[in-house]
Amino acid sequence: QVQLVESGGGLVQTGDSLMLSCVTSGPSFSNYVMGWFRQAPAKEREFIVATSWSGGSIYYGDSMKGRFTAFTDNAKNTVYLQMNSLQPEDTGVYYCAADSMGGAYYYAAASYDYWGQGTQVTVSS
Repeated sequence: QVQLVESGGGLVQTGDSLMLSCVTSGPSFSNYVMGWFRQAPAKEREFIVATSWSGGSIYYGDSMKGRFTAFTDNAKNTVYLQMNSLQPEDTGVYYCAADSMGGAYYYAAASYDYWGQGTQVTVSS
């Protein structure tokens, strides 16, 4: 059974950092593309980053470069999202997702087959 479990969210202040984790279990994800998305209240799900497990291919959303960094630990079957200089507009539920096809539409939520339950990030001003 495929499972993605996020953790690491919480309440922080403007300018703080957080690191989210996504532990995967089930079949081998080695050929999957792993993505991070977020969703603010009353807004559509927003693409943050997509990465291969090797880290050789990483694609960031246009407004995500610089403050967000994704990396993987294959030994722990875990994908991480390091977030720095957090702002109130970063508030939302953050999701980890897996795309078994690894296609070109890595930025589209519909491309992903599996999703975690999400972890809440709240940035106070």
